[in-house]
Amino acid sequence: MKLALLLGAAIAPLAFAGAALAAETAPVAVNAEAPAAGETLYGRVTSGSGSALPGAEIIVRETGRRAVTDTQGAFTLSGLSAGSVTLDVRYLGLPNASQSVTIASGAPTSIEVMMGATADANATQVEDIVVTGVITDGIARSLNQQRNADGTLNVLSADAIGRYPDPNVAESLQRVQGIAIQRDQGEGRYINVRGAPAAFTAVSVDGVAVPAVSPTTRAVDLDTLPSDIVSTVEVSKTLRPSQDADSIAGAVDIKTRSPFDKRRFALSAYAGGSYNDYGGSDTRAGATISNVFGPNQTFGALVSLSYSETNRRPDNVENAWNYNATTNRYTIDETLFKDYETQRTRHAITGALEWRPNDSTRAWLKGSFAEFNDNEYRDTLRFTYSDGTLQAGSTDRTATFTGARIYKALRHREQDNKITTLNGGGEYSFANGAVLDATLAWARSEQTYPHRDELVYRSGSVTLSYDTTDHYAPTYSPFASTYYSTPTNYSFRENTYRSNDTEQEDVSFRTNLELPTVIGGRDVTLKFGAKYATRDVYADEERYRDRTTTAPVNPGLLAPLLSTRPSRNYDYDLGVKFDHDLVSDYLDSVRAVSTNAAARRLPQSISADYTANEDILAGYGQAKFDIGATNVLIGLRVEQTNFDGSALVVPRNGTVGVLTSINKDRTDVFPNLTLRHSFSEDLIGRFALTRAISRPEYSEIVPRVLETTEGNTVTFARGNPNLEAALSNNIDAGLEYYLKPLGVISVNAFYKDLSDYRFTLNTATPYTDPTAPTITQAVYTEALNAPDGHLAGVEFNWQQTFDFLPGWASGFGVFANYTMTDAEIKTAASYAGRNTFTLPGQSDTIYNAALFYEKAGFSARVSYTHRSDFLEAIDATRPGLDLWVEGRGQLDFTSSYDFGNGVEVFGEAKNLTDSAGVRYYGSKERTYEYEKFGYNVFVGVRFKL
Repeated sequence: MKLALLLGAAIAPLAFAGAALAAETAPVAVNAEAPAAGETLYGRVTSGSGSALPGAEIIVRETGRRAVTDTQGAFTLSGLSAGSVTLDVRYLGLPNASQSVTIASGAPTSIEVMMGATADANATQVEDIVVTGVITDGIARSLNQQRNADGTLNVLSADAIGRYPDPNVAESLQRVQGIAIQRDQGEGRYINVRGAPAAFTAVSVDGVAVPAVSPTTRAVDLDTLPSDIVSTVEVSKTLRPSQDADSIAGAVDIKTRSPFDKRRFALSAYAGGSYNDYGGSDTRAGATISNVFGPNQTFGALVSLSYSETNRRPDNVENAWNYNATTNRYTIDETLFKDYETQRTRHAITGALEWRPNDSTRAWLKGSFAEFNDNEYRDTLRFTYSDGTLQAGSTDRTATFTGARIYKALRHREQDNKITTLNGGGEYSFANGAVLDATLAWARSEQTYPHRDELVYRSGSVTLSYDTTDHYAPTYSPFASTYYSTPTNYSFRENTYRSNDTEQEDVSFRTNLELPTVIGGRDVTLKFGAKYATRDVYADEERYRDRTTTAPVNPGLLAPLLSTRPSRNYDYDLGVKFDHDLVSDYLDSVRAVSTNAAARRLPQSISADYTANEDILAGYGQAKFDIGATNVLIGLRVEQTNFDGSALVVPRNGTVGVLTSINKDRTDVFPNLTLRHSFSEDLIGRFALTRAISRPEYSEIVPRVLETTEGNTVTFARGNPNLEAALSNNIDAGLEYYLKPLGVISVNAFYKDLSDYRFTLNTATPYTDPTAPTITQAVYTEALNAPDGHLAGVEFNWQQTFDFLPGWASGFGVFANYTMTDAEIKTAASYAGRNTFTLPGQSDTIYNAALFYEKAGFSARVSYTHRSDFLEAIDATRPGLDLWVEGRGQLDFTSSYDFGNGVEVFGEAKNLTDSAGVRYYGSKERTYEYEKFGYNVFVGVRFKL
């Protein structure tokens, strides 16, 4: 029914467009014809300094034929008549240019248009100002590509990215309107586009789909990808038929650099270091070298390197809340004080080999590799109230437990993520203007844990109490004495080892044919394409727990394993830290003993594993034409999906599993209508009707049951073979007014009609296990489909340079955006009296504001970004245990000075407000996690040749 409505909505504007076309052209045949005989013009648009200008608009004055330059500033115009024509070229930030060119007969013509080199004698005030500067050049590149795109597109250029203190792609994208990020220890990891879950956004590198590194989500860890390898990042918020349909929120394509960006020998590099408020330091460095060579400079090669090391010591306290049915109150099961020492390294390399023997032919081989390593030691002091008995007199803020225990532990966790992409292909332009391209691509992601080891000591039975009246700074009774910090009160409890290996490999082939033709006397560009992609997923997990009471597993007394270094978290004195080297040596020495069959945890070490294969065969057709000032794109995409998955299902405490599998096929149709109307040169209107899909997480659809025990609760994460893909029918509309010399004011509204939206449901029930009497509760976690839902919102954006101001004040500019969203899902069943929920991951408001200054080689920018609260997980039985993430804002500052000889010094300051990361259950008074990361100050030097 929804598909029929979308198709109907698409046909209505087409009928209107057809009527207008008929009225304008009088009675004409509607059959397709060969394109009118004509010649081909190849061109390139550059600035006065020779830099390519992407997104420049070229219009043939005599015929109105239009083209837009690509990222290398290149364009193609076909079907031209031999003789003299005039090209009008428009590029925000530079005066309009005109150039006459004589089109040769029987052979392609090549030209280069240079803009901004000289000013027109008749230049008029603001609109003919030549905008220069690193910040403004980045803004110009972005706005020109956005203005002339078919659909709603946001672009971040490398220059714009470099003017923010954003070390990875996720943090760079938080500056784009409608995009918020989810953080890990203060650093951006996932993105939420227009309030949608992270998995609703597909990520590609140079057009190659990137598999996720995690076994539990399709969302790509964008903290693995450093921002300094990027040429541009394009966020398509409305898809075209030629794009993969698996991006309900938007598609992110990370484009790496090309040797033909500069078309000469080019070398750039930077290096610097920083100070972190919460301990440690940062080091970052990168370099890019490229050149073109050979006869007529037809070959190009590029290598880009990036390295960073970050040391962090965030403060973190967690309170795991639960609901006590006996007292009808919320109580805390355990409190964890986490004292982190974390070292994160990120390195990447990209390379490109390109061959362009002439304007009509090009071939390429591009590759990228990125690795993210998170090496973490975590001293933990844990008050486990659930080991004891709740005493009378408790409230929702205070409670006392007898027979509780205190745990002191050290965990060494090392996580390693790798993402590799490789693609080779070619493109050929025929004499009649047709273009054929083909690409063979390979991508692989890996996630491993070289270390996931923990040593745990436990106290005897004690009485513990807490008071969370001040929910950001609760009081805990153990700190009133020295019992918790006395080593002799602890005895060895266990050592644990976990290993996780996840591999995802994707191979794809795609081809496209673009064909200019004439339909009804009007120029139409037809485009057809096909793609086949196959992805294999493998996830394996092993868990071991050894509580042997004799040596060597039992290391004996706690005191010899401690250091003299104090352990603190906020104002809480946690005693002293473990000796990290000593404990690591111990855990390594007994690993072989403790990872044996007797210590292997079952069924977790079997039931966590799964394999999956997903094949997608897609084809599309689209037509692009103009009706007056309206650019029309209409098309249809069809995708057939075949999914296979299998896992072993093992009974609790069992050792033998039953292989279960799933095979599902589906075919989906994605109609598309995209309109772009130029009310004037500066006022652009957009409208789009599109459809998109989000396929289930592999771990959620494979029939498996993953068991995890924490305290008195056992959690069963169950796969759901009946889970369906989420579909979204989308309406987008917007107005953009481009300001002279450089700026934009825009508003974009969107509505997404969701069906089969996936949500995760947690259901808690009493549980009895004779083999583990301390376990009293089970939580069943499962992904389900919500039949109906919607996601709607509006984005406001304002960017402007204040060149019209006198003197030194003309260097100011502003960047601001504000997004409001409203979303909900309706579930098939009612949970605790509810069947309508907020969309997980959706913040009601997101905004960015930045004031920048750029003049005479000096540039500076102060920026603030903020998102409001959002829901993370739904609890089926208690709304008070829905997990929320508190809204957070962050103030950053950057500045630089360019000496004019290729050398630039710069400085960055992040999180100057020392904003905390907070999660809570149902109400902010039930704080689950309170984490602070401190500010960071970075200084460095850039060099360009």
